[in-house]
Parts: sequence; C-alpha cells; structure tokens
Amino acid sequence: MPDKLQQLIDTFQMFDPADRTSMLLSYADQFKEVPASIATRPFPKSHQIPQCKALAAILDKTLSGLPASEIATINADIVEKLFRQNISMGKGIGLMSMVQAVQALAKAASQDKS
Repeated sequence: MPDKLQQLIDTFQMFDPADRTSMLLSYADQFKEVPASIATRPFPKSHQIPQCKALAAILDKTLSGLPASEIATINADIVEKLFRQNISMGKGIGLMSMVQAVQALAKAASQDKS
C-alpha cells in the first residue's frame, strides 16, 4: 500500500467513531469537481461510480503523483479501515467499487507502459 495512504489509515484508526466522522467530513469539504480540461458533464456512464466525496479527496491526496504500478497495489479493504461502521452496506459496496475502479485503471496504465 502506498505510504501516504497507509499513514492516513493509521491516523484514522487512532480515533473513535465520532472523531473519525468529523475527519471524513473534513475530507469531503476538500473535494474538488473534476476540471473541465479532464472531463465535462455529463460524464460517460462507463466512468461513473457511486461515490463519496471524502473517499475521492482521500484518494486524491494520498495517490496523486504516484506511479500507476504503486496505485495498483491498493485494496478495497481500505474502505472498512477508514469508514468502519459509519456507513451502510450499500454505500460500502459503492465505495469499494470506487477503489476497485481506481485500482483497475492503474493496472491498465502500468501494463500500457510495459
């Protein structure tokens, strides 16, 4: 797992659920819409994933700039480590799908460079 992401997960695990929720809301406030230079609305259905702004901001802060081969090592279990019991099963599945999509794109990108 990339170091920045592991450090963030370790930090989250030190806090109780109420404080963890506050931290997640703080990350949600940092979410930025995809710039128009990258993609414009309406986004293609093939690129839409049920999302959470907090997770999107966390992945952006901890994975941006890393090589695709390193990003490809992330695992969907980070959702449980970050959110614990603070989300419903349906939302958890959506968040895991988001992580798996990032992982799949990174794997494809690293194979293209091979």
